[in-house]
Amino acid sequence: SLILECNNLGVWEEGFSLFCQGLGANNVLRRLDLRNNQISHQGAGELALALKQNSSLEELDLRWNNVGLLGGRALLNCLHSNKTLKRLELAGNNVPSDILKAVEHAMNHNQDRQAILREAQNRTDILSKEVLSLKDEKAKQFLNLMDTIDKQREEIAKSDRVATARVRQLQEALDEQHSIMNSLKAKLQMTEAALALSEQKVRDLGELLNAAKQDQTSMAERHLMELQQQKQESVDREGKLRRDLSAASEKILLLRNQVDELEKKCKAQQDQLFQVKQDLTNTTAELKLRAVQAEERLEVEKKRFKKSLEDMESLRVREVGHMTQHIETSERAMQDRIQRLEGIRIDLEKELSQVKSAALAERGQAEEELMKVRNQARLEEQQRLEHLKEKLRLMTELRDEAQNCCLKQNQMVAEAQAKATQVTLLTDGLQRRIKELQQDLNSKEEEKVTEVNKVKVELQEQIGQLQAERTAQDGLREKIAALERQLKALSSNHREALLDKEGEISMLLEKLRMKEAEISRMKEEEAQRASFLQNAIMAYVQGSPLGTHSPRK
Repeated sequence: SLILECNNLGVWEEGFSLFCQGLGANNVLRRLDLRNNQISHQGAGELALALKQNSSLEELDLRWNNVGLLGGRALLNCLHSNKTLKRLELAGNNVPSDILKAVEHAMNHNQDRQAILREAQNRTDILSKEVLSLKDEKAKQFLNLMDTIDKQREEIAKSDRVATARVRQLQEALDEQHSIMNSLKAKLQMTEAALALSEQKVRDLGELLNAAKQDQTSMAERHLMELQQQKQESVDREGKLRRDLSAASEKILLLRNQVDELEKKCKAQQDQLFQVKQDLTNTTAELKLRAVQAEERLEVEKKRFKKSLEDMESLRVREVGHMTQHIETSERAMQDRIQRLEGIRIDLEKELSQVKSAALAERGQAEEELMKVRNQARLEEQQRLEHLKEKLRLMTELRDEAQNCCLKQNQMVAEAQAKATQVTLLTDGLQRRIKELQQDLNSKEEEKVTEVNKVKVELQEQIGQLQAERTAQDGLREKIAALERQLKALSSNHREALLDKEGEISMLLEKLRMKEAEISRMKEEEAQRASFLQNAIMAYVQGSPLGTHSPRK
């Protein structure tokens, strides 16, 4: 604050113009009081030029001067370029009311501008805090996303393990069923060959055996989806069937022996043929009863297997539906998170561009302030040099006058000597004063140099801070790019894993179809073999000696 009222500064125009130049170069003064200084319209013009250059003055009091219409217009025109002045007093200057209103309007505009700048600064601070919070939130979201991805990977690995275990179980069940089928086929061939030697009535038994074969093949197909609990039951049933087949084979061997004895003793023992026929009829009746019992057992087992297969199919359908729903929900969640991250990335880029523009603006302001400080220092040095030159000129004039006085008063030696001593004392004092002024000038110049160096250091520190912020922003950009790359890689890996899983599921389905085709082919081959065996048995029975003798009797 500088108060210079009632000093008649406007009387000396050159001095006032120098004062205005210093005001234009100054960037520290906030309040200036120039009331009652006889400032004319020319001084007001100089003030207007100074105000165009000044960027720190906020209050200017010019009341009770002689500004007039021209001075008021000059001050009004300078307010278009000056945006810092908030108060300008022009009362008692014969300035028209319209110019006063315009000045007041400009002052209000500057006040509003300063308020807006403060609000903008506050908003920038708030936005910087929000940017930091958003960065923290983004880091947390990224960590959560990585955790969810790890969990999904673990779930997928678990599902793979479960699927592989199930496939192994099914493969083991298929192998067991194949072995059971092979054993049953061998046993059935043995029984069919043994029964073919009995009589033509064995055809019915052959048909029943073929039906049992078909039932057993259907049972084998259904055994594909059974669990390990039903394996023990199948083993028990195989034991029972083996026992029945062993009993039947023993009986068939007995019958073979009897037939051989009958063929050897047919001429001597024709009477015993009737008894053998009766025995055969009894054995065939027993075989029929056993076949009926076997059919009933097979029907009961068919019903059980149907129920178990239906339960297994329903469970499989539920598991497949659950897995598809889980995969769809996970894909949707991943897509939503990717979209959110992209929106956050766009917002961060916008904020980074805004921060860049603000940094550039601050850098430009700092450079302007540095230039202003340099200009101000130069002007002050020039003013001080001019002031010292004037003092030296005055001192030389005084010295000349003293020498003239000494020449005039040579007659009065005593008085002249006394006056000379006084003059020498004065000159010594003046020289000391000059030395002191020179020392003051040197000290002030050193202070200026130190201040300029301090300002340079502060500006260099600000520039270093700006560069550090710039590097930090570049690092943030690189981190954002790396995060985007990681997200893309994770999404591509997830998609590839899903595609691999779908391919594995399709391969498993194709394997199941191949197994079903093999089972159907094996069924057809077994049916063909059964028909061939039946035809062979029929041919053998027709060509046997028993078949040739029976119609004769």
